[in-house]
Amino acid sequence: MKYFILFLLISVELNAQTLTSIYFSNNSSELTKESKIKLDSIASLKSKLTFRIFGNANPLGNEELNKNLSEKRAKNVTDYLKYKIGGNISLASSVGLGISKQINDNSTENLLAKNRRVDIFIEKFFDKGEKISRSEYPSFFDVKISQMKVGDTFSLPDVNFVGGRHVWLSKGTPKLFMLFEILKKNPTLEVELQGHICCDYENFDGEDLDLKTFNLSFTRANAIKNFLIKMGIEPNRIKAEGLGHLNPVIYPELTEKDMSKNRRVEIVLAKK
Repeated sequence: MKYFILFLLISVELNAQTLTSIYFSNNSSELTKESKIKLDSIASLKSKLTFRIFGNANPLGNEELNKNLSEKRAKNVTDYLKYKIGGNISLASSVGLGISKQINDNSTENLLAKNRRVDIFIEKFFDKGEKISRSEYPSFFDVKISQMKVGDTFSLPDVNFVGGRHVWLSKGTPKLFMLFEILKKNPTLEVELQGHICCDYENFDGEDLDLKTFNLSFTRANAIKNFLIKMGIEPNRIKAEGLGHLNPVIYPELTEKDMSKNRRVEIVLAKK
C-alpha cells in the first residue's frame, strides 16, 4: 500500500488535503492550551487514519540539545494523542528531527517561532495500483469576475515550475501578466495563491534547492505574490500558502509531463 496524506480542515470536515502543526515557546516542549484544543480536534476524526509525528526546533543554541528538544516535543504530542484517539486512528511514528527541516531563514522572531513546531501528517492508505487523475480547476482567465464566488478555486494554466525550484517555466510568464491585468482592473479582488509540488510523498513539502528551506510549495506561491507586488498590486490583496504534495492532479507521476502538472500554483478568490 502507498501512503497518502489527507487535507485537514479542522473547523469543517475531512474533505480535502493538508497537514497540521503544533507550535512551542522557545526552549519548551510543553503543550499550550491552544495546542491541546487543536489536538483534541484531530483526535476526534472518524475516518480510518494514520498519524505520523515529526518534532522540530529552531537553530538557536546547541545542535544536540535542539535534537533532544525536538524529540521531547514529538513525544509530548504523541503521548497526548494516545489518550484521545479512537480505534480508527493509529500512531505510526514519532521522530525528532532537530534543526534539519527548517522552513524559513529564521531571520526574525516570528520566523524562528514557525520552526519551533511539531508537524502531524494525517494519512490514509491507497491500495496498490490505485491512481488519481482529476480534472484541473477552471482557468482563472476563462471565468468572468461577475460569475466567481468567494472561496472558488481556479487553475493558472501554463504556470508550472522547474523541479525543486520556485522558478516558473517561461511559458507561464504571459499568463502571470494576464493575472496582473485582471487584479489591476478589479481593485477590490483579493486572492490566495496555493502552491503545490510533485513526487515527494515521504515529506509534507519539498526542499527549495535555491533557498535550502523545506517549504517549496510556499516559495512557489510566494514567488508569484512577489511578482504581482513588484508590478504594483498591494501586498494585502495577496496571500501565499503552501499545500505540499497533498492535492495532486495526477498520482503517481510516471512521466515528466505528470510531474510538471503537479508543480503548480492555484488561485482561490478570497474577496470580491
